[in-house]
Amino acid sequence: MTWSAALAPLRNRNFAWYFASRLVNTFGNMMATVALAFAVLDITDSPSALGQVLAAHTIPMIALLLYGGVIADRFPRTLVLQASNMASALSQGAIALLVLSGHAEIWMLVVLSVVHGAVSGISFPAMASVLPQLVERSELQPANALVSLTRNGTMVVGPTIGALLVVTAGSGWALAVDAATWLLAALLLLPVAMPPKEPGGAAPDTIGELREGWSFFWATPWLWIVVVGFGVLNAIHMGAWYTLGPAIADDTIGRQGWGFVLSAEAVGLLLTTVVLLRVRLERPLLLGMLGMAMIAPPILLLGVSPHLVGLVAVAFLAGAGTEIFGMGWNLAMQENIDDRMLSRAYSYDMLGSFVAMPIGQLAYGPLAEAFGFRPVLIASAVAYVAVVGLVLCSRSVRNLKRAPVEPLEPAAR
Repeated sequence: MTWSAALAPLRNRNFAWYFASRLVNTFGNMMATVALAFAVLDITDSPSALGQVLAAHTIPMIALLLYGGVIADRFPRTLVLQASNMASALSQGAIALLVLSGHAEIWMLVVLSVVHGAVSGISFPAMASVLPQLVERSELQPANALVSLTRNGTMVVGPTIGALLVVTAGSGWALAVDAATWLLAALLLLPVAMPPKEPGGAAPDTIGELREGWSFFWATPWLWIVVVGFGVLNAIHMGAWYTLGPAIADDTIGRQGWGFVLSAEAVGLLLTTVVLLRVRLERPLLLGMLGMAMIAPPILLLGVSPHLVGLVAVAFLAGAGTEIFGMGWNLAMQENIDDRMLSRAYSYDMLGSFVAMPIGQLAYGPLAEAFGFRPVLIASAVAYVAVVGLVLCSRSVRNLKRAPVEPLEPAAR
C-alpha cells in the first residue's frame, strides 16, 4: 500500500471532518483518564473508592449498549454522536466544576459518572460502525488506521499533559479541557453528510431488532468466542492496570511517572498504527490475539518490580499488541458484517466485552487489600495469558482471513 493510498480517506470530506472531531475529543479524554483517577485519590487514598467511580461509569454504559446499537442502526450515526457529545460536555463540565471549586465528594463523582457512562453506552455502537458509511470498502484499513492515529497520537502526549496539569494546576483543569473538547467534537461533526437511511415498511420494533442481532451474534463463532474471551480479559485489565496501577504509582514511580508509562503505551500504539497504514493484515484475529498477550508483562512487572524504566518498556510493547488487535477486530467486523446489522453486532460485542469490567474495577481494590498487590497482580498476568490461549484454540478465530474487496458505490464526498 502506497502512502497516497494510505492517506486517501483524508481526501474524503465527510471522513476529514469526522477525523477532526475524533482528534479533538480523544485528546481531552486522554487527559481526563489521568485527571479523574487522581481527583478521586485527592479526596480519598482508597483504591476501592477509585474502583467505585470507574464502575459507576462502566455499569450504565454496559446496560445501554444494546439500545445504543438499535439507535445507531435506526438513526443517522453522526446525529447520535453529536447528541452524545453534547451530553458528555455537560456531565464532564459538572465534574470539573466540582473539583475546581473544592466541593467534590465521592458520591457526586459517582452520580455524574453514571450520567457520562449512560451517554457513552448509547454512542459507542454508532462510533464503532460509522466508518463504512464514510469511506469506500477498499479504504477501510487506512481509514481505521488514521482514526487510530488520532487516538494513539493523543495518547502519547495526553496522559503526560494531564499528569502535568494535575501536578501543577490540579485535576479540575484537565477535566475542564475534556469537557470543552466534547463540545468542539460535536460542532466538528456538523458538516458531515451521511447517506439517508433506507425507508422501512413496518414500525420500529426494538425487541425484534435485538433478537435479530442476537441470532446473528450467536451464529458467528469467531465473533462470540473473541467477545467471551474479552469479557474476562477486560475485567483483569481494568482491575489490575487501571484500578491498582494509579495506587501503586502513587507510592512508587509517582503521578508524573504513571503519566510517562501511559504515554509509552501510546507510543507503541502510535508507531504500530503507522506501520499498519502500509502493511495489510491477512489474519486479523490470529495476529490480534497474539498481540493482546503483550498486556500480561506490564501487569506482572507492576506487581513484581514497579520501576519506571521497565514499566515504560513493557507498556510500549503492550501498546503495539493492542493496536494490532484493534485494527484486526475492526476489519473483521466491518468487512464481514452487513452495514444494516453492524451497529447491533458491535453492541453485542461491547456488551460481552465490557460486562465484567465493573467486577474488575470493584473487586481488585478489596482483593489487593486482603491478599496484597503482588500476589493479585502475578495471578492476573498468568490468567490473562491463559485466556488468550483459550481463544486461539478456536479454528474460526485463527483462520479468519480478510474479506475480498468488492466494488461498491462511492461514499458521499
